[in-house]
Amino acid sequence: MIRSLYTAATGMLAQQTQIDTTSNNIANVNTIGYKKERAEFADLFYQVMEYAGVGSGTTLGSPTGIEVGLGVRPTAITKQFTQGNFKETGNNLDLAITGNGFFQIELPDGSTAYTRNGAFKVDGNGTVVNADGYKLLPEITIPPNAVTVAIGTDGTVSVLQAGDTDPNQVGQIELANFINPAGLHSLGDNNYIQTVASGDAVTGIAGLEGLGQIKQGFVEMSNVQLVEEMTDLITGQRAYEANSKAITTSDEMLQTVNQLKR
Repeated sequence: MIRSLYTAATGMLAQQTQIDTTSNNIANVNTIGYKKERAEFADLFYQVMEYAGVGSGTTLGSPTGIEVGLGVRPTAITKQFTQGNFKETGNNLDLAITGNGFFQIELPDGSTAYTRNGAFKVDGNGTVVNADGYKLLPEITIPPNAVTVAIGTDGTVSVLQAGDTDPNQVGQIELANFINPAGLHSLGDNNYIQTVASGDAVTGIAGLEGLGQIKQGFVEMSNVQLVEEMTDLITGQRAYEANSKAITTSDEMLQTVNQLKR
């Protein structure tokens, strides 16, 4: 009887993780470049009361055995790097990646972070940065007298300066990709850093070697589907209630045992 109490408790904890994950997805439904997460679970080990195929004396062995499961545990929360919807902004420094790849950002400590958030701006020096002021890598500086900024699908950055008739190329945006993007470590603020699980970053020109192309004047929105998340939220809630009911039922059975001597 005590076994069922602990088993149901693991179920409640697992469903809490499910609901926490779903809540985070819903909270970021309008976050640029956000990638939804999926909670994954596995059953715990089993208490074996009789092994399959083992008999006693002259009896034949049991074809199935008797094994009682001891609950569930979370095994992973996986980022799903499917393509999100695109939103047109008309801003020359808003960029979206159509396909695989990440923009490269320089963190304050000099290390490199990776992001799908392409909402860029220029700082007081004309350097292209993200909303937190972190530089886009390779570093690109827009001249102060630039009239227009054009960014090609391959990441070439050209500007038309006042008094000129022909645009000048001022930089080249490179994208990075990983053999296992789900293995990246999330820093928050839509930034990731590489890990042993993700593998090393492979950089290159957009549109080549499996990298996606860059679309100017657009941003990639979250890939969260609210219908799916609401369904998962309801499923997690009902499963949590069912596990709670299992604990209540076990408690009532224990109460019945305690009253046998009355």
